[in-house]
Amino acid sequence: MAVLRFRPVLQLSVTKIRELMREPEALFWVFIFPVLLALALGIAFRSGGVEEVAVGVHRGDGAERIERALDAAGRLRPVVLDPEEARERLRSGRVALVVIPGETVTLWYDPTRQESEATRMAVNDALQRDAGRIDAVAVDTKEMTEKGSRYIDFLIPGILGMNIMGTGMWGIGFYVVTARQRKLLKRLVATPMRRSEFLMGQIIGRLVFLIFEVGVMVVFARLAFDVPLRGSVVTLGVVSVVGAMTFAGLGLLVASRARTVEGVSGLMNFVMLPMWILSGIFFSTSRFPEAMQPVVQALPLTALNDAFRAVMLDGTSLVGIFGEVALTASWGVAAFVAALALFRWR
Repeated sequence: MAVLRFRPVLQLSVTKIRELMREPEALFWVFIFPVLLALALGIAFRSGGVEEVAVGVHRGDGAERIERALDAAGRLRPVVLDPEEARERLRSGRVALVVIPGETVTLWYDPTRQESEATRMAVNDALQRDAGRIDAVAVDTKEMTEKGSRYIDFLIPGILGMNIMGTGMWGIGFYVVTARQRKLLKRLVATPMRRSEFLMGQIIGRLVFLIFEVGVMVVFARLAFDVPLRGSVVTLGVVSVVGAMTFAGLGLLVASRARTVEGVSGLMNFVMLPMWILSGIFFSTSRFPEAMQPVVQALPLTALNDAFRAVMLDGTSLVGIFGEVALTASWGVAAFVAALALFRWR
């Protein structure tokens, strides 16, 4: 009798398992995504014994001695840099800390980064050991509080790029597949509308909300965290439009043949996952090995994020980010041409 009572629960459980196995999106998030995420982050934050940490040293009197002291510590990798280059590397996360020589040695770091705080203690220890250990060197600290150089300043442009990618691809892809499922696209076959006109209409329609999408994020970041916008608003707008059109084109390409929402979701995740992890949204792309850099730098979101950071944090003009904008636009053109060739109404 107890077995009969339990039978409906068993049947419902089996049905649920079968439904799960038939959904590519669910399988992706349950089985594939955690493995890929662990693999990518494992490479970015790999450990081979004691990991070396890059430390910048201001070029000048006393730099050589500091370099020797840090090098002798074992896990610190000192790099002698000009002041401006040291500032740039610290801002972008390519060095964890900058040492400024002088009668009182100054350790310049970002206290919001855990890696910088740990490196500060290691550097201080190395300098004290080199000079006799017990307070032989007067050491001061200098926190990275300059606008444009904090971690939050690095993070906001990355989130902006990620948001443009997500809304462009998901907004376009879901609409096209949903319309195909409801037979709405099939009805358009009988009209004089061309595929190119339909696809271009989707991309242009995506741009309507762009000014609000970008504007809200930039204004919020300025009011809440005092994140600067040192470049031209026009330049920021051009980068945003190019990015939005590019990812709308990629969304069209992914949805050009997909027939179900589950199917297009799996394809979207497959395309966006590498960029979520590799394109420098949350941490610098320099954390990945040199062998991976050609792939990382070729991704459209990497170029878009670099362009946003250059405009917002460094005030770079459109000419200065021509390479990043051209790379992003090339992806968009290629995606649109491919979508035009592959797109089917049914």
